[in-house]
Amino acid sequence: MDLNELNQLDINDFGEWPIPIKAVAILIACIALGGLAYYYDTSGQLDRLAQEQKTEQDLRTSLAIKQQKAANLQAYRDQLAEMEQSFGAMLKQLPNRTEVAALLVDVSQTGLANGLEFELFQPENEITREFYAELPIRIRVRGNYHDFGRFVSGLAALPRIVTIHDVQISDSAGQSTGGQPAGTGDGPLVLQATVKTYRYLEEGVQ
Repeated sequence: MDLNELNQLDINDFGEWPIPIKAVAILIACIALGGLAYYYDTSGQLDRLAQEQKTEQDLRTSLAIKQQKAANLQAYRDQLAEMEQSFGAMLKQLPNRTEVAALLVDVSQTGLANGLEFELFQPENEITREFYAELPIRIRVRGNYHDFGRFVSGLAALPRIVTIHDVQISDSAGQSTGGQPAGTGDGPLVLQATVKTYRYLEEGVQ
C-alpha cells in the first residue's frame, strides 16, 4: 500500500480498511486515550501520592522525635527536680526582710573580728530586681592587706550571699597603692568598697 492509497481511506468506512492500517490506527487511538487518561486522572493521583508520601515522612520524623522525648522523659523529670532543689537551696541563701538586719550585723562583726576599724558603714536604698532585691552598703575600713583578705574570706563564708564590689585600697594619706602591698612602715591602709546583700522577694510582697 502506497501513500496514495492511504489518502483515499475513508474514516467513515473504517471497517473496510486493511488490517495493518486498522492495527496502526487502533494503536494510535490507544496511545492517545492513554495519554489523555494519564493527563486528566493518573497525573493528579501521582501528585497526591507524592504529597501523601511527604506527609508520611514528616509524620515519621515527628514520631521519632516524640519517641525520643518520651524515652528521655524520666531523665528530664529528674533534671527538673534537681534544678528545683538547687534553686531552692539558692533561695535559702537570700535573707527575707526580717533577716536582713541580722545579716548587716554579721557583715560588720566580720570586719571587727578581723581587726578592721570601720570609718563608714552606710546602707543605701534597696534596688529591686526581678525576684530579689539587693541592698548596697558603702563601707570604708582601716587595716592592712592581711586584715582585708581575712575580711573578704569571712564574707564569703557567711551562710547568706554577700558580694563585694568597687574595691579601692589607699594608704592612710589617701594615695592609691596601685594594687601593690604597702610597706610595713607606711601605716595602715584604707579599703573603700560596696558590699551587697540580697533578699528574696516573696510573691506579692515587696
